[in-house]
Amino acid sequence: MSVNKTKPTKLSVAAFIDALTDPTRRADAKALVKLMQGAAGEKPKMWGPSIVGFGSYHYKYESGREGDVPLIGFSPRKAANVLYGLTGSSDSKALLTKLGKHTTGKGCLYIKKLADVDQQVLEAMAFKAAAAKRARIQT
Repeated sequence: MSVNKTKPTKLSVAAFIDALTDPTRRADAKALVKLMQGAAGEKPKMWGPSIVGFGSYHYKYESGREGDVPLIGFSPRKAANVLYGLTGSSDSKALLTKLGKHTTGKGCLYIKKLADVDQQVLEAMAFKAAAAKRARIQT
């Protein structure tokens, strides 16, 4: 059985963000830390070399594969900010229609710049996603 490559590390979130060369990407990353930390109620941790995650969530598939992932998180990639875990709540489809300029992939939300989206909608998505995963943990 394969093992997750993305695990929490001791790397510094602040150092990772400060090392971002694009000033817009760096400012967006700082804003995302604040937004997601408020939504998850957890301090940021680096997951692998490039994902900033908040909290953790243990999953187990019927196949037997299991592991831990952040409740919510993001990675400031060159092409876009990739946001993880925000599209799984029951309200996410309705909220996505109000979000603004974005694309989605398998479980990911891609935003080129935070200025392109409604920050309140993004925050609502983060709160709902974190709460939904916490509810699953409790059951």
